[in-house]
Amino acid sequence: MRYYLIAGEASGDLHGSNLMKGILEADPQAEFRFWGGDKMAAVGGVENLAMHYKKASFMGFVEIARNARTILKQIDMCKKDVADYRPDVLILIDYAGFNLRMARFAKESGIPTYYYIAPKVWAWKEGRVKKIRRYVDRLFVIFPFEPDYFRKHGVEAIYMGNPLMDSIEERKASLPTREAFVQEHALDERPIIALLAGSRRSEIKYNLPFMVDLSREFPQYQFVVAGVSWLDREVYKPYLEGSDVRYVCDRTYELLSISEAAVVTSGTATLETALLGVPEMVCYRRDLPTMLIGKMFLKIPYVSLVNLVLRRECVRELLQFQMNMPNATQELRDILPGGKKHDRMLADYAELRQLIGDAGASHRFGKRMVELLREEKGR
Repeated sequence: MRYYLIAGEASGDLHGSNLMKGILEADPQAEFRFWGGDKMAAVGGVENLAMHYKKASFMGFVEIARNARTILKQIDMCKKDVADYRPDVLILIDYAGFNLRMARFAKESGIPTYYYIAPKVWAWKEGRVKKIRRYVDRLFVIFPFEPDYFRKHGVEAIYMGNPLMDSIEERKASLPTREAFVQEHALDERPIIALLAGSRRSEIKYNLPFMVDLSREFPQYQFVVAGVSWLDREVYKPYLEGSDVRYVCDRTYELLSISEAAVVTSGTATLETALLGVPEMVCYRRDLPTMLIGKMFLKIPYVSLVNLVLRRECVRELLQFQMNMPNATQELRDILPGGKKHDRMLADYAELRQLIGDAGASHRFGKRMVELLREEKGR
């Protein structure tokens, strides 16, 4: 069968690639075309990559408004490409603003539509539930609380675990020793604190300077920022100059695996850090218009996925004006080894892993999608 997948971010590229592997297990003759990135291209063939997410990833109200014309052109391009490819199913991966438009197009074009990694409508923009109910044929979710939420809104969702466990388990076997990592990146012998400042220029602009300032309060530790390859190192350089903070690229899991603690922006990274067993605190700041608008519409008590899954505060969230040096220094001391929150946080992480479930979710989702498609085609 022919599968068209759309992912608009780095995390979507990762989960999309693992889902494609699961689909191939159940349907070895599967053919793919996709919007995504290098990881999806490694599975489905670079010749089948219609658009790289680096050209289509915009975040925040201001950034989206500035690039509205480009986004609309890209949506038109995607519609034409899907129509020309004529897939057996369109698989949408997160990326709600773009993908819900594609869901409507697919529905009106008679193309079965599966949504993998549901839009976070439980956080904000709950009105999107109506679009999901109207335009999406099958909804696949990755958080244990989501099936109940969507059922209350008239949508039956399929939960088979969280694909993050797959990427973590896949990488665990090849994680380097502390000695090897330190030598490879010319780090010193001080214990390490990881800085995960985000995956977009705007996130780094608003969060990394504060993290660098925080490092100066803990000279006994080596602070290391986890860079991403789709952003040039020059993006980080102005904020690191004159500091003792070091930089590594595309080695986030490796860095976390040898870190005593982490300072993390909101997003998937908060859950990855917890599942790797690293005590963390969340520090997140954006431009004031984006934060004010977000605050008006946000419907959840927490922004970190760790707290949302546990339904209580496990990791401290320092957002916007709460993100100040007294709060951050105290919290970091509390979660470091010997700190009053350290052991309790690790116990909470154990509960989190139980709720999330075992590895293999990507393959379970892929197999289920193929089964459902074959059932529907057999009608």
